[in-house]
Amino acid sequence: MSKVGEYNRENMKDALIKHAEGHIHKHAMNVEVFLKNATGVGEHPDVLESVEKELKIIAEYDDQIEMLKKYF
Repeated sequence: MSKVGEYNRENMKDALIKHAEGHIHKHAMNVEVFLKNATGVGEHPDVLESVEKELKIIAEYDDQIEMLKKYF
């Protein structure tokens, strides 16, 4: 196993995957908030549109992870 911060291929891939996973969790929590308490989110009058935006972001990061795993 490589040391954290050591500059190599596997650490770079791992960092990219973990970064994407963190963003997925962040945006998934936003979706959960919208789904569980849509009326309490006043700055987002179009809740469904807001959920769609969050899902698109999640899909983008999920695609990045899949591409890294598949091709690299």
